[in-house]
Amino acid sequence: MESPCKKICAIDAPSGLCVGCGRTLSEIGEWASATPDRQREILSLLPARMDSLGDKKS
Repeated sequence: MESPCKKICAIDAPSGLCVGCGRTLSEIGEWASATPDRQREILSLLPARMDSLGDKKS
């Protein structure tokens, strides 16, 4: 499965999420060795996380 990385690697300190993809540092670190089911689980969380990060910018 392709990584959700957008090559904008910066962590939002209050949330602990990458502002480019919405993953935590832990999720970024585990991505390459994660099972496809785990990768899908992570991917399913990202849209809401990115929305919440976008709300902080407004």
